[in-house]
Amino acid sequence: MPVTVVRFNLVAPGAPPAALSARYRAALEMAAYADEHGISTVQTEEHHGADNNWLPSPFAFAGAVFGATRRIAVTVSAVIGPLHDPLRLAEEIAVLDLLSGGRLVTVAGIGYRPEEYDLFGVDWRHRGRIQDELLQTLLAAWTGEEFTYRGRRVRLTPRPYTDPHPLLLVGGSSKAAARRAARFGLPFFPSAHLPELEAYYKEKLTEYGTEGWTMMPAAETPLLHLADDPDRAWAEYGGHFLHEARTYASWQSGEIRSAVRSAATTVAELRAEGVYRVLTPEQCVAQGLDSLVLHPLAGGMPVEEGWRSLRLFAERVLPALAD
Repeated sequence: MPVTVVRFNLVAPGAPPAALSARYRAALEMAAYADEHGISTVQTEEHHGADNNWLPSPFAFAGAVFGATRRIAVTVSAVIGPLHDPLRLAEEIAVLDLLSGGRLVTVAGIGYRPEEYDLFGVDWRHRGRIQDELLQTLLAAWTGEEFTYRGRRVRLTPRPYTDPHPLLLVGGSSKAAARRAARFGLPFFPSAHLPELEAYYKEKLTEYGTEGWTMMPAAETPLLHLADDPDRAWAEYGGHFLHEARTYASWQSGEIRSAVRSAATTVAELRAEGVYRVLTPEQCVAQGLDSLVLHPLAGGMPVEEGWRSLRLFAERVLPALAD
């Protein structure tokens, strides 16, 4: 059975507050529906100051999802570590870990948009050092014991639910990210299928004398939308996929590698490329993917169309995969 994921970033270009509120509430209802039908994970992420309303507060959203569900995990992929106060982030994650009974997965990255650092007055040049301090602080804080933080002794409560600490991975597509994960003895989450980076991470584990593992994206990790008539769906909604793909691509420099980065400039190019795929339920099953990532509200997709996609996935794909 492949891993099943529903992704939400709540993008909605030009949406007024009332429409955004309805969209957020619909996403929570979708998460509850996904939970009831055995989907394994809700995935969300963090970006700031985006014109299209990209979700800036993934942990607040995760908390709402946990309140609406009982089994499904929430993966924050990724939190932009240097933009957060380390002590406050340790508390936020601990509380969510307690509320959810251990269902939170946090991938800590450093981001790739200098303008987000400028927004919060954080020095882009020192992001690696800031991230190191953040990870060190999280791991120390979650022990429940006193530790030294910026020259003073501190202790945080409550301790998290998960022992020894909530699941925390280091994300990225660089050797620096792999070294950081190995140095702290944390799992590594490459942002794309990068076997050479996994091998480097393992070398560094040996060098540092630490232990860890890799959560590697599959060689193919397309973003999926389900429809009985894919041609109609591309014609009516392809602009939503393209908007998200172009926004994401515009943020990333050439050295950034991502499993869902697109080079398309038109809907036709996007469809041919295969990063976004609109499939019938039968086509989805036949893909044979290790991970199925449904993206029902991509790029400002109308909520009713998102629901059609999610229901097709739950009612016709999941039963076929279980057979």
